[in-house]
Amino acid sequence: MPVASAPEFARGLGLAGLFDLHTHFMPPNVTAKVRAQFDSAGPLIGRPWPLVYINERGRRTDEQLVETLRGLGVRRFTALSYAHRPGMAEWLNDWAAGFAAEVPEVLHCATLYPEDGAGEYVASRVADGARVFKVHVQVGNFDVRDPLLDDAWGVLAEASTPVVLHAGSGPVPATYTGPAPVADLLARHPRLRLVIAHAGAPEYCEFLKLAERHDLVGLDTTMAFTDFFSEMGGAYPADLLPRLRDLGLAGKVFLGSDFPNIPYPYEHQLEALARLELGDAWLRAVCWESAARVLGE
Repeated sequence: MPVASAPEFARGLGLAGLFDLHTHFMPPNVTAKVRAQFDSAGPLIGRPWPLVYINERGRRTDEQLVETLRGLGVRRFTALSYAHRPGMAEWLNDWAAGFAAEVPEVLHCATLYPEDGAGEYVASRVADGARVFKVHVQVGNFDVRDPLLDDAWGVLAEASTPVVLHAGSGPVPATYTGPAPVADLLARHPRLRLVIAHAGAPEYCEFLKLAERHDLVGLDTTMAFTDFFSEMGGAYPADLLPRLRDLGLAGKVFLGSDFPNIPYPYEHQLEALARLELGDAWLRAVCWESAARVLGE
């Protein structure tokens, strides 16, 4: 079904707005490097990836992008950043804490990297109010089973803090992507609250199984059902949809968009979810209720 207006889509479901668990705001120099990767179809991207909200609509400031989300009816969202080298995570965490303090709709986010002291700074960030962590295995090029992360995972499991984890092998596989390392991580830390980004694309089935097997593991919808992702790595398997419906009704599927780094209007993600025909109750859970429950909103 076409979605002309994101706010109308939410109102049609009886929701006051949308809760997007996967949006990106980062320090300006990091943002510039990330966007350069997309502009050049760099090695972590693997194909042309036009940024609608950055190029076609002008290189907007963070303030303008926040206003765009507000206009789309997104009432709660994240500022996900991710470290790719030692010594970077805490600098990103400082910036994210400041951004969340300035923007009421933004959840206080943080990240981590396998390095000495990771457990200590993760504990400090959780104590200071960080509510969502982001880990990007492909970009960070590290193994989630690295012993340097063991204490950090323990802290996050104890606090039940959600971790948006990009571990699937899309859009380009890397040394440590895929479901096997995550399965091993969960065997060691079964109380970790993981949200698998992009529904685990392209290893949809394997990550769905992990979410079914572990009470605190879910999936986000980021790009997974859109035409762009289907053309890039194959459509979401139709035979998995009944299980995806059950998972969503159990409160374990969360709206994500990747805004502003998306090659289509925001509404297309909503259209992609609606055309799965999994029902309004499923859409309400995905678009607001499940994230609000997990995060105490």
